[in-house]
Amino acid sequence: MGGDSAAVGVGPHPRPWPDDERLDPALLVEGDRRNVVDRYRYWSVEAIVADLDARRHPFHVAVENWQHDRNIGAVVRNANAFLAAAVHIVGRRRWNRRGAMVTEAYQHVRHHDDVGALAAWAGGEGLPLLGVDNLPGAVPIDTAALPRACVLLFGQEGPGLSPAAREAVVQVLSIRQFGSTRSINAGVASGVAMHEWIRRHAPTP
Repeated sequence: MGGDSAAVGVGPHPRPWPDDERLDPALLVEGDRRNVVDRYRYWSVEAIVADLDARRHPFHVAVENWQHDRNIGAVVRNANAFLAAAVHIVGRRRWNRRGAMVTEAYQHVRHHDDVGALAAWAGGEGLPLLGVDNLPGAVPIDTAALPRACVLLFGQEGPGLSPAAREAVVQVLSIRQFGSTRSINAGVASGVAMHEWIRRHAPTP
């Protein structure tokens, strides 16, 4: 979907300004050109996050980051679009934020040193860890039993889920493909998987 045009947003707010503590005075003066939906125009980042926190869905998204995968930004952006509880980055702490389009400001992003640490956290929260990869024996995500509260784990571009991840997950889900390519990247896969969760569990607006 589009929406990244430089012309996005609104200019300075006409006076008198609304009496609303959620609004950011600097944005009221300068205008709001951020990539946010219209209902959040002129709101401060903190107010937007608080509003999102009141409505977040109970699924989490995790992605392995061993080779500075450039798809992680897209995963974060998708998680924001589908209102995931949090994104968990496993492996290297640094990641390429360009594809996130600043959505990391509104999306909770957490770090785990390795898959074992992620699995321990998920177990402590009572969340099943589900891998998403087109591996032999994987169950198509559109036919699988997809829990409402869970963690969807994605691997690196190319190798997919690491051996440690394959051991840690309780099930591997696949995304059906019909062309010649062996795989789709983590950014695309995360969007497909998250939308399948939305289709099943999110209330209709």
